[in-house]
Parts: sequence; C-alpha cells; structure tokens
Amino acid sequence: MAKYSRSAGKDVERAMDRRKKGKLKRGKGGKGGTVKSKKQAIAIGLSEARKKGKKVPKKAAKKKTKKTKKKKN
Repeated sequence: MAKYSRSAGKDVERAMDRRKKGKLKRGKGGKGGTVKSKKQAIAIGLSEARKKGKKVPKKAAKKKTKKTKKKKN
C-alpha cells in the first residue's frame, strides 16, 4: 500500500518547479522571501497536498527532551 497518493506527488512536483523558477515563497503570505532548498520545497508541496485532503502521512511529531530540575539548597 502506497503512503502517498499520485496527486500528492504531483503537488510536490509543482512546488519543485515553482522553486526552480524562483516563484515559491516561504512564510505566511509569502513574505519570507523565496525558497532556496529542495527540502523546504518538498515540505511546502506536502503541506499543500494535506490542505487539499490528499493521501499524505501526518507530520512527524517533534521529539520531546526531558528537562531536569535543579535542586535548591
């Protein structure tokens, strides 16, 4: 069973093309400038696919680090 749908792959492909042409923007409303890295372009493409309701796995949860308490003397 495939993890990603074909149409989700098309969304990623489209995002990669926009990155190559310099049209892919980062941040809210595209005010963060143009995207340079391939990894970020893929992430944007997958995010767009998720918003459209296509078959894409959920985002990986951030790993929590254990905080240690300091002893008071």
